Amino acid sequence: MSTILLVEDEPNFGAVLRDYLQMNGHVATLVRDGAEGWDAFRAGTFDLCILDVMMPKVDGFALAKRIREADPAQPIMFLTARHQQMDKNEGLRIGADDYLTKPFDSEELLLRISAILKRSQGRQARTAPQEDLYFASFHFSPKVHSLSSAAGEERLSPKESELLELLLAHKNDLLSREFALQQLWGDDNYFNARSMDVFISKLRKRLKSDDRVKIDNIHGKGFSLLVEGE
Repeated sequence: MSTILLVEDEPNFGAVLRDYLQMNGHVATLVRDGAEGWDAFRAGTFDLCILDVMMPKVDGFALAKRIREADPAQPIMFLTARHQQMDKNEGLRIGADDYLTKPFDSEELLLRISAILKRSQGRQARTAPQEDLYFASFHFSPKVHSLSSAAGEERLSPKESELLELLLAHKNDLLSREFALQQLWGDDNYFNARSMDVFISKLRKRLKSDDRVKIDNIHGKGFSLLVEGE
């Protein structure tokens, strides 16, 4: 039985959605705005946060950023009535696990929730992360999501860390896009593919201090982490 924080400012829709989630085996806590959502998140423990984007006091994006700062591994799904691509891009930048536009099919919602929870449980089940890895001038510690070089130390998000670990496992070789999506996201759908592209871009920025390292995009196939001299 999973615990879900549902932050939705439309009372009738929120109540119906909460009841539907509970009818399907979830324990759902419903709050009405982003400020209440933040208080509820700090007071409880949730397997998934489902956040409406357009809310009073604190909107869904701002709330998600606060949640991510407090717990980078917390699964988050956005619900929104807006269709603009910029909203989806913002959700991807924050690191949302999924994004569903209203109106949506209730069965699809359950399937997406199940996929997110399955991925999250898979991450938690990893009891033996790799030992520290060294490439070019970088020192990468998967256990603590840390990437260090002469330029300093950076803390990676869990998803960045998992993706870098997978790229290093295929160093100087092709990492198939489909394989990476299935391994880290559990599904190679459009949303997850866009999300992976965002994380690839973040990793490129983190690795740019050493010109011996680059992530190549192999069009239509995937990515390759190239390390000169290795």
